[in-house]
Amino acid sequence: MEPTAGRPPLGVGEPAAGRPQRVSRAGQRRRPSGEAPPLPRALNRSGRLWLTAAGAVLLLWAGIVANQRTFVLVLGIDHTVVEWFAGMRTDLLTDVMQLVHVLGSRWTIRVLFWSTVVALVVLRRFRHLFVFLGATLTVTALTGLFAYLFAFPRPLGVVILGDWSGYAHPSRSVAALTAVLMGMLYSLAPEGRLRRLGKPVIAALVTAYSVALIYLAVNTPSDVLIAAVIGVTIPLVAFRMITPNEVFPVTYHRGSSAHLDIGGRRGQAIHRALEDQLGVQVAEIKPFGLSGSAGSTPMRVRVKGDPEAWLFAKLYAGSHLRSDRWYKLGRTMLYGRLEDEKPFNTVRRLVQQEDYALRLMHGVGVRSPEPFGIVEITPEREYLVVTEFFDDAQEIGDLDQVDDGIIDDGLRIIRHLWDAGLAHRDIKPANLLVRDGRVHLIDVFFAEVRPSPWRQAVDLANMMLVLATSSSCEQVYRRARLQFNDDEIAEAFAATSGITMPSQLRKTMRDQGRDLHADFLRLLPEWPPPIAIQRWSIRRVGLMIGVALLALLALVTALSSFGAAGLI
Repeated sequence: MEPTAGRPPLGVGEPAAGRPQRVSRAGQRRRPSGEAPPLPRALNRSGRLWLTAAGAVLLLWAGIVANQRTFVLVLGIDHTVVEWFAGMRTDLLTDVMQLVHVLGSRWTIRVLFWSTVVALVVLRRFRHLFVFLGATLTVTALTGLFAYLFAFPRPLGVVILGDWSGYAHPSRSVAALTAVLMGMLYSLAPEGRLRRLGKPVIAALVTAYSVALIYLAVNTPSDVLIAAVIGVTIPLVAFRMITPNEVFPVTYHRGSSAHLDIGGRRGQAIHRALEDQLGVQVAEIKPFGLSGSAGSTPMRVRVKGDPEAWLFAKLYAGSHLRSDRWYKLGRTMLYGRLEDEKPFNTVRRLVQQEDYALRLMHGVGVRSPEPFGIVEITPEREYLVVTEFFDDAQEIGDLDQVDDGIIDDGLRIIRHLWDAGLAHRDIKPANLLVRDGRVHLIDVFFAEVRPSPWRQAVDLANMMLVLATSSSCEQVYRRARLQFNDDEIAEAFAATSGITMPSQLRKTMRDQGRDLHADFLRLLPEWPPPIAIQRWSIRRVGLMIGVALLALLALVTALSSFGAAGLI
């Protein structure tokens, strides 16, 4: 784009260099090799105990396969216990046990399984859903495989009073019931009292069902015990490692899934990491600005000192990385590849991008937060990006009215970005703060170096639209012509459509009942033809076909797996 004659020089409005540091930083500590990070992924003691039990099962199986005596010993113990239970049979007790036996019927397990699936879909708890499906299918597949390999018979010499099919060891029904109940507990029950109460309930149900199977001579003690160990261990390890409560808490309050809980263990880890890695003395950590953030967990950090100061931090985790990938995949299929739409490979790369953009903006003189650095919470999984916090600043959308000075200042930021060869790419009310009559630009994560003219034009249009939400289109257009010529303004609105406007900006205009884009077009000397943003390519078509085929294949595979596991 051609520069406009008579525009303000590059340095107008930029902060004075070398402003005094407001936050005391001392006592930084390097984490020695081998020391756990502030928030490690842990199985906890119960998880380790169940893994130990699973290891004991593997050793027992190895002994059965390698040594005939072990096999005979296990069968002897099982036969003795089953005969003892058979000797206790009465008509009333048999009726009770057959009623309890219904707990492990295929229809009971199907109802529990599909009810959980539907609940997780309705709650949009998709990560828990995938773990639940994977753990349940893994348990049923493994128990079916081992039952076929060992080919243990049903109890001999005792009348079998219950329904059964296939080989006995391990008990597939016990494993399936246990896995489904564990999946329900870890995907639907919040951590705390409810989950603690659920564990003895599951233990009681599985124990009652196992006793019923032994009493009815359908299975032996080793069949049900080993099946229960498998049914507990696989879901427990899967949920604690893939959906740890610190990262993916089970909650029922309304809010964005991008906003992670910063209390409990994670809050303690953030507190410790800030003190060790940045050398600041943390007094308080609180969520901040959640309404304007959909891709991270923003927070405000109160730092001890004389006087006390504030820092701003954004938490990035694996969930944000995956959201970024899905978001960019969806945009590629809907609109073709726009600028800088390649997904990040790791959370570390994602936070490096934001820190780099912050330093770049601050270095060229744009009024943006001063970067304080990156803080590691869990290696390759969770990081904080820490910046200056603008005290006594208001979102521009919270102002009843903006004057010419604020309008000029906002437009001057865009001109400054153009001259520096940058684009912000997310100009919206939440990212424009006003303090002491000056506009400050925040949330520079999407910033792009040497963007296309189209992308720069979109930044200008979005800035003008944001400013007009608190003033009038005529006032903003009149002030814009002092820094941009008519061709640049016309190009900006020709390049702008619904997709290029941030969702918060679109919502603000809807709430006000104003079509600001149309109002600006009417002010232009000549109506510009829209600039197409669709980008068709062989890659885009191939990607759409590939995603459709993968979805179909996944559906067919899941249905066949459910059928083999007896869940449909």
